[in-house]
Amino acid sequence: MLALIGCGYAAAVLSGMAEKVYTIETIAPLGEEAKQRLQELGYGNVHVGIGDGSIGWKEHAPYDAIIVACAAPDLPKSLTEQLAINGKLVIPVSKTGLGHEELLKITRISETEYRKEFILDVRFVPLVGKEGYSSNG
Repeated sequence: MLALIGCGYAAAVLSGMAEKVYTIETIAPLGEEAKQRLQELGYGNVHVGIGDGSIGWKEHAPYDAIIVACAAPDLPKSLTEQLAINGKLVIPVSKTGLGHEELLKITRISETEYRKEFILDVRFVPLVGKEGYSSNG
Protein backbone atom coordinates (compact mmCIF):
# COMPACT_ATOMS: atom_id res chain seq x y z
CA MET A 1 0.00 0.00 0.00
CA LEU A 2 1.36 3.38 -0.98
CA ALA A 3 0.59 6.92 0.21
CA LEU A 4 1.30 9.96 -1.94
CA ILE A 5 1.24 13.50 -0.66
CA GLY A 6 0.39 15.52 -3.75
CA CYS A 7 -2.08 14.51 -6.39
CA GLY A 8 -3.10 13.52 -9.91
CA TYR A 9 -0.55 12.39 -12.46
CA ALA A 10 1.89 10.82 -9.99
CA ALA A 11 -0.96 8.87 -8.37
CA ALA A 12 -1.99 7.49 -11.77
CA VAL A 13 1.59 6.43 -12.54
CA LEU A 14 2.05 4.83 -9.12
CA SER A 15 -1.27 2.97 -9.37
CA GLY A 16 0.44 0.50 -11.70
CA MET A 17 3.02 -0.31 -9.01
CA ALA A 18 0.85 -0.73 -5.92
CA GLU A 19 -2.30 -2.60 -5.01
CA LYS A 20 -3.73 0.56 -3.42
CA VAL A 21 -2.64 4.20 -3.64
CA TYR A 22 -3.86 6.83 -1.18
CA THR A 23 -3.17 10.41 -2.23
CA ILE A 24 -3.88 13.62 -0.34
CA GLU A 25 -4.37 17.04 -1.89
CA THR A 26 -4.47 20.18 0.25
CA ILE A 27 -6.34 22.32 -2.29
CA ALA A 28 -9.95 21.09 -2.42
CA PRO A 29 -10.77 22.00 -6.07
CA LEU A 30 -7.59 20.23 -7.29
CA GLY A 31 -8.38 17.18 -5.16
CA GLU A 32 -11.96 16.99 -6.43
CA GLU A 33 -10.82 17.32 -10.04
CA ALA A 34 -8.16 14.64 -9.56
CA LYS A 35 -10.67 12.32 -7.87
CA GLN A 36 -13.15 12.70 -10.74
CA ARG A 37 -10.55 12.36 -13.49
CA LEU A 38 -8.88 9.29 -11.95
CA GLN A 39 -12.27 7.63 -11.52
CA GLU A 40 -13.29 8.43 -15.13
CA LEU A 41 -10.01 6.98 -16.42
CA GLY A 42 -10.47 3.74 -14.50
CA TYR A 43 -7.87 4.12 -11.73
CA GLY A 44 -10.00 2.22 -9.22
CA ASN A 45 -7.11 1.53 -6.86
CA VAL A 46 -6.38 5.25 -6.30
CA HIS A 47 -8.16 6.87 -3.35
CA VAL A 48 -8.06 10.68 -3.19
CA GLY A 49 -8.38 12.54 0.09
CA ILE A 50 -8.52 16.26 0.67
CA GLY A 51 -6.81 17.61 3.75
CA ASP A 52 -3.53 18.22 5.49
CA GLY A 53 -0.97 16.04 3.71
CA SER A 54 1.71 16.89 6.27
CA ILE A 55 -0.02 14.59 8.76
CA GLY A 56 -0.80 11.83 6.26
CA TRP A 57 -3.90 9.63 6.17
CA LYS A 58 -3.70 7.67 9.41
CA GLU A 59 -6.93 5.71 8.83
CA HIS A 60 -5.29 3.63 6.08
CA ALA A 61 -1.85 3.21 7.68
CA PRO A 62 0.53 1.47 7.89
CA TYR A 63 1.98 2.11 4.43
CA ASP A 64 4.70 0.17 2.64
CA ALA A 65 5.80 3.41 0.99
CA ILE A 66 5.06 7.12 1.29
CA ILE A 67 6.13 9.63 -1.34
CA VAL A 68 5.93 13.34 -0.58
CA ALA A 69 5.97 15.68 -3.58
CA CYS A 70 6.44 18.87 -1.50
CA ALA A 71 9.32 20.21 0.59
CA ALA A 72 9.01 19.87 4.36
CA PRO A 73 10.82 22.07 6.90
CA ASP A 74 11.65 18.91 8.88
CA LEU A 75 10.79 15.22 8.81
CA PRO A 76 7.04 14.99 9.66
CA LYS A 77 6.66 12.68 12.66
CA SER A 78 3.12 11.72 11.61
CA LEU A 79 4.35 10.37 8.29
CA THR A 80 7.22 8.36 9.75
CA GLU A 81 4.84 6.82 12.29
CA GLN A 82 2.49 5.72 9.49
CA LEU A 83 5.18 3.59 7.82
CA ALA A 84 5.03 -0.19 8.11
CA ILE A 85 8.16 -1.92 9.43
CA ASN A 86 10.58 -1.96 6.44
CA GLY A 87 8.41 0.75 4.83
CA LYS A 88 10.08 3.62 3.02
CA LEU A 89 9.39 7.35 2.97
CA VAL A 90 10.85 9.55 0.22
CA ILE A 91 10.63 13.24 1.04
CA PRO A 92 12.41 16.51 0.26
CA VAL A 93 13.45 18.20 3.52
CA SER A 94 14.86 21.70 3.91
CA LYS A 95 18.61 21.86 4.20
CA THR A 96 19.08 25.59 4.74
CA GLY A 97 15.60 26.90 3.99
CA LEU A 98 12.89 26.62 1.37
CA GLY A 99 14.37 26.20 -2.10
CA HIS A 100 17.37 24.20 -0.83
CA GLU A 101 16.15 20.72 0.01
CA GLU A 102 17.67 17.28 0.33
CA LEU A 103 15.71 14.35 -1.04
CA LEU A 104 15.80 11.73 1.71
CA LYS A 105 14.81 8.07 1.91
CA ILE A 106 13.70 7.02 5.37
CA THR A 107 13.34 3.30 6.14
CA ARG A 108 11.48 2.18 9.24
CA ILE A 109 13.61 -0.50 10.89
CA SER A 110 11.46 -1.10 14.02
CA GLU A 111 8.77 0.63 16.06
CA THR A 112 11.31 3.23 17.20
CA GLU A 113 14.21 2.96 14.75
CA TYR A 114 14.63 4.61 11.33
CA ARG A 115 17.47 4.72 8.80
CA LYS A 116 17.95 7.99 6.88
CA GLU A 117 19.69 8.11 3.49
CA PHE A 118 20.51 11.20 1.44
CA ILE A 119 19.60 10.83 -2.27
CA LEU A 120 20.33 14.23 -3.85
CA ASP A 121 19.80 17.99 -3.58
CA VAL A 122 16.45 19.14 -4.99
CA ARG A 123 13.95 22.01 -5.08
CA PHE A 124 10.23 21.52 -4.46
CA VAL A 125 7.16 23.60 -3.66
CA PRO A 126 6.46 23.84 0.10
CA LEU A 127 4.46 21.28 2.06
CA VAL A 128 1.84 23.27 3.96
CA GLY A 129 0.00 22.12 7.06
CA LYS A 130 0.43 21.22 10.70
CA GLU A 131 3.82 19.52 10.16
CA GLY A 132 4.79 21.57 7.11
CA TYR A 133 5.10 25.26 6.37
CA SER A 134 2.43 27.78 7.31
CA SER A 135 -0.02 28.43 4.48
CA ASN A 136 0.60 32.14 5.13
CA GLY A 137 4.25 31.82 4.03
